[in-house]
Amino acid sequence: YGYEYIRKTIDPCSMDLQGLCPMKPGKINMEFSFELGDALDQVPSIAYTIPDLDATVHALINLTETDTTVACIEADFSNGKTVNLNGVKWATAIIAGIGLISAGFISAKGHTDAAAHLAANALSLFGYFQAQAFLGLTGVDMPPIVQGWTQNFQWSMGIVRIGFIQTLATWYQRSTGGEAADLLSSLKTYSVQVSKRSLDALDNYGGPGPLLKRGLSNIAKRANIKLDNGSYVVYGIQRVAFRAKIETTNLFLTGLIIYMIFVGFTIACVAAFKGGAELAAKKGWMRADRFLEFRRDWSITLKGIMFRLNLIGFPQIAVLCLWEFVQRDSPAVVVLAVFFFFGTLFTLIWASFKVIRIARQSILTHQNPAHVLFSNPKIINKWGFLYVQYRASAYYFIIPFIAYIFIKAAVIAFGQASGVAQAVALIIIEAGALIAVSVLKPFMDKSTNSFNISIAAINFVNSIFMLIFTNVFGTPGLVIGVVGVILFVVNVVFSLVLLLMVLISSILVFWRVKGQPIVPSQLHDPNVLAKRDGTENKSLLDLDEDDKQGLYRRESVRSVRSLYGGEKAMEDGRTRGPADSHEMSYLPSPTTRPAVSPAMPLFPADPSLRPRTPTTPRTPGAQDPPASPFATMDEFRQKHNNSPWQRGAGYDH
Repeated sequence: YGYEYIRKTIDPCSMDLQGLCPMKPGKINMEFSFELGDALDQVPSIAYTIPDLDATVHALINLTETDTTVACIEADFSNGKTVNLNGVKWATAIIAGIGLISAGFISAKGHTDAAAHLAANALSLFGYFQAQAFLGLTGVDMPPIVQGWTQNFQWSMGIVRIGFIQTLATWYQRSTGGEAADLLSSLKTYSVQVSKRSLDALDNYGGPGPLLKRGLSNIAKRANIKLDNGSYVVYGIQRVAFRAKIETTNLFLTGLIIYMIFVGFTIACVAAFKGGAELAAKKGWMRADRFLEFRRDWSITLKGIMFRLNLIGFPQIAVLCLWEFVQRDSPAVVVLAVFFFFGTLFTLIWASFKVIRIARQSILTHQNPAHVLFSNPKIINKWGFLYVQYRASAYYFIIPFIAYIFIKAAVIAFGQASGVAQAVALIIIEAGALIAVSVLKPFMDKSTNSFNISIAAINFVNSIFMLIFTNVFGTPGLVIGVVGVILFVVNVVFSLVLLLMVLISSILVFWRVKGQPIVPSQLHDPNVLAKRDGTENKSLLDLDEDDKQGLYRRESVRSVRSLYGGEKAMEDGRTRGPADSHEMSYLPSPTTRPAVSPAMPLFPADPSLRPRTPTTPRTPGAQDPPASPFATMDEFRQKHNNSPWQRGAGYDH
């Protein structure tokens, strides 16, 4: 852990070491030992129980006459324990998947509001895992325990070793004019050093630092760093690839293929579920109206899922593609990187500005972005993946989010040679993200905001730790080792809390909705509208809150209810005449299917608003409210200067 507890000079001649006194060319095979005395008593016993033991021995070969260092041998000790475990990787992946799948299943059963929060938290958890993977991809020299911990989350970036994928990637690269690396196959011939200390710090050990620095000038166009003595040094993205037993020239194609397999598997699951549902309905194994909306509009659902996968995979695509622009494994591989990166980026940017345009049009006509964004099912199905996790007045927040991911990916991909620059840039980026989510509170409600603010805070703390690892302050090696252990402990505890929250939420959601009737989406409820318009920061139902702002919010909700004639009037709308009940046309008919599936990451809402039961002609005095919330909009706007959405959300002041 950076603490030097013994330094001893050995004279080969006095120890009668054959081959060293005098030194002869050829392989030197020898074994020798010497007494350490009480030097080990200075090392606490707990140091040997920590996984990924950070203990190293340096043997410096010096000329006796000039005392000049001519060679250096380094070896690491291990206690057989590590935090880089397959069990951790599978557990994190499965729990994150459980959250998303549970939200999708609950939403498919009609409990859209219960699924909304679970889906938002599951996506935030997945984003935290990707942030942990980003730390491991930086060029900062990290202690072994940090390397092992961040390696657990590289699956979220598609960095998973699968034998046939490595064979396919190597074949494709060579067949398109590239030259595949063979570092893993030459470990018996060459020595590979996994960088864990700043090269400047190695000067303290008597001179190997300059030897390594000279080796850094021998970087080939794409290859690993090869030193003058023929050995290699791997760090940053190459370090992650080496620890995953993936050749660095295969890393981009590996991540890309894993991502495409995931997308293809999702498409196959949706198609299989559709086919199974149709077969079960045809054979009478389930009711004919079971999953009717999905069976009828499954193609629209599939398009929505593809858009959401595009957003989830953007961090992975951005880092790997930008890094490939530097690596240039082969012309065809670079073309793939250009296609996937710019295709994904332009798709997200175009969709984001489309959302902003729709929201501004809604503000222009209704003084409220929620009116169109959260009431038109076609818009939600097509663009909702960009804004449903945010409140209505924060519809634009997807633009800062995409910029945050892009800048962070560019820093990691292009700054591999400078760990200090990367660490400073990450501090600035994470500080900006923390301030943004803390001040704006853009997410759907208080609990979701707290969930994401805590993640942003941990990411900011981690970036500070990364700066300490660069040794830019000249701190002792022991400090860096201790900070590495602290980073591990903090993130282990935080990850465990997040995993338990998502897992328990998934279980509770199933328990609470079991046996309950399907509740239509509450998106038209005044309380929900007020929250979507940015008034969720303080609960509308908190009876102890008596400040002016909270009181004003409650009065705003009452104004919406009074506009509709009160809750009882809403229930009795069918018995009112057309002159008295035209306001009721603003609310969906009780026989109308839910318009949206709010904040659902993989399962969009039903695109149509058709009545479940056929309508029959009625007398003017008992006219039903129209099924569409926009049916009498012109008449309503002519009679009222201010939109009810405006007054209900507090925009009329």
